[in-house]
Amino acid sequence: MPNASSWSASSPLLLLWEDSSGTRIFLSLLYAVLAISGTLSNVMVIYLVFSFKKLQTTSNAFIVNGCAADLSVCALWMPQEAVLGLLPPNSSSLRSAEYRLLRGGLLGLGLTVSLASHLLVAFNRYVLITKLPSVYQALYQRRHTGCMIGLSWALALLPVPLLPGLWTLGSAQSDGSSRYTALLLALAVLGQTALLLHCYLGIVRRVRGSAKRVSVLNFHLLHQLPFPAAPPPPRRAQRRLSSVSVLLLCCVFLLGTQPLVWVSLLGFFLRPAPPALQAASWLLLCSLSALNPLLY
Repeated sequence: MPNASSWSASSPLLLLWEDSSGTRIFLSLLYAVLAISGTLSNVMVIYLVFSFKKLQTTSNAFIVNGCAADLSVCALWMPQEAVLGLLPPNSSSLRSAEYRLLRGGLLGLGLTVSLASHLLVAFNRYVLITKLPSVYQALYQRRHTGCMIGLSWALALLPVPLLPGLWTLGSAQSDGSSRYTALLLALAVLGQTALLLHCYLGIVRRVRGSAKRVSVLNFHLLHQLPFPAAPPPPRRAQRRLSSVSVLLLCCVFLLGTQPLVWVSLLGFFLRPAPPALQAASWLLLCSLSALNPLLY
């Protein structure tokens, strides 16, 4: 089994370097389950949005864009990982540089667009709730929405020249390139996470502030009525449910993205993390592609 410094994302994101065939089989089954569940859930979301006109909103357009990216990961990349995990570690399929680059490009494209779609959904909801309707309508015209979706795919293609550095093994030069590419990936995900949290926490603050102002206004109006007023609707329960859903979404997103971020930063500034920890962090990030439809 190679040491941690020789491990990279060039191998499938399974622990293929483990001597235990049981570990490889278990992880292959795990990828197979994620592939099936993620494919079905993403296809279902896309089908529902295209089938019902009421669901064809701007926010759902960004969600469908993310589901399309997640579908490429679940339906095209994960099945390959599941199959490759059952092959012996010295298989020629695992050593082909072109095939590794193809799988790496497919994974990088899908995950990048998926993460960008998360941010587009969060920013869309932030503008909808915290800004004036005229601002929202001017920003999210149909043409502008299409440009945002197209830009998410165009930006995802920019890191393609960096993929050989991230999906290659061996020499010291490629190892240095891999470390810098991993650092760039970590910083990009960290920045995207900060923006996403800013949007959702801003939404929560705005909703709570608006609810407090409405409660004070209702209090003064109720005391001026000449007759008993009907009991108010359960706004507190609705606010609590909304806050819990936002908190759940943020927690799942952080759980999926932050392990890889800090493993990459640890490997760049201190020393590479153990191969098992690197593979687990990648697995958590990839599992978001299967969980995203359930979050929205």
